[in-house]
Amino acid sequence: MLRPLLALLAAVPASAAVTASSDPVAAQPEWARPADPFRIAGNLYYVGSATLSAFLLTDPAGHVLIDGAMPQNGDQIADNIRRLGFRVEDVRILLNNHAHPDHSGGLARLKQLSGAQLLASAADRPALESGTVAYRDEYWYAPAVAVDRIVADRETIRLGQLVLTANLTAGHTKGCTSWTTRIVEQGRPLDVVFACSLTVAGQDLVDDPRYPEAAQDFEATYSRLRGLNADIFLSFHASQFGLADKRARLASDPMAFVDRTELGVQIERAQAAFRRELERQRSSSDSR
Repeated sequence: MLRPLLALLAAVPASAAVTASSDPVAAQPEWARPADPFRIAGNLYYVGSATLSAFLLTDPAGHVLIDGAMPQNGDQIADNIRRLGFRVEDVRILLNNHAHPDHSGGLARLKQLSGAQLLASAADRPALESGTVAYRDEYWYAPAVAVDRIVADRETIRLGQLVLTANLTAGHTKGCTSWTTRIVEQGRPLDVVFACSLTVAGQDLVDDPRYPEAAQDFEATYSRLRGLNADIFLSFHASQFGLADKRARLASDPMAFVDRTELGVQIERAQAAFRRELERQRSSSDSR
């Protein structure tokens, strides 16, 4: 899914950041296309683009924003927060699911606009702060952003009544982080999982000197996620959790995003695809 974007980003000089003059939208125009924000359930809102997710959790003490999509999306996300009636300056905490620039690219701009603190995993911190991600034989670039605090596995983040837990679910990147929280809709408590990418997306699983543990980390991640409860499963590409269909159903069904079976289905599908790709890469490596 990320390969077309990589080809374009890899052409940007290592000293540069992705800007409007080096436009990754040329590779994936849908990824940056604006979308109207909306309430998913409780105090949880969608503020991302048409296909790249960003989520806002609100509280009188301040708000938490998860992800910044691509660099072009930073101002769009801020505008979406305002359109919902909230102030971007009241975002106190920024979180990231992983450091690839289609999810972290807007964080620098959003941090500038909000003054929020950015919390991230130790393993993804170098990519966020350098603005450079090494991937196979290519490099991706995004505006560098300072990480204010490292979050550990199973660490709880609190802001007012908001409580989120970091779940390190490595594989897609070494620091891939799935976030969990609980919201309330119509008096019903709902467990929410914001799942970091579960897909291989073309990366090397065999003999990669930069990340030799990738395959075992993927397997550990699938096992870890099976132990979570999810009334609502969300991820960071809209197609991965049926955003358009669920949003359309919200008008008549306020529980349109609620499906306790979806997390398990998503894990089974992703793990099967991962194992097929791992076997293909092993066979290819053995034949060389």
